[in-house]
Amino acid sequence: VQPVESGGGLVQAGGSLRLSCVASESTFAGRTIGWFRQAPGKEREGVASISFWDLSTYYSDSARDRFTVSSNNAKNTVYLQMNSLKPEDTAIYFCAAAWDGALAQAMSIPEFDSWGQGTQVTVSS
Repeated sequence: VQPVESGGGLVQAGGSLRLSCVASESTFAGRTIGWFRQAPGKEREGVASISFWDLSTYYSDSARDRFTVSSNNAKNTVYLQMNSLKPEDTAIYFCAAAWDGALAQAMSIPEFDSWGQGTQVTVSS
């Protein structure tokens, strides 16, 4: 079952949003869940990842100190709390699953094989 993202929207610069990613237990069990984003005309990039197994996390430089990735394993849900949002954070945000490993933790896109449809985040200045 593909993950389903929610929680996107329009927010002013400096504001916050919390994104959610829900999937079946079979999709998330033993896997790393990554949050990615893609802005118009730009390549998809990794934002944050979390291992559903040991809850280890990894952040891109742009996300570190502002975003927090977490999970509720009982609900098969992964969250991305985004604070101090900037206009350059505007993008479609996707979650995806990959088998645990160093490449998955580092959000190497080819490692991820279960992608959601994305949720739009727009930050106004």
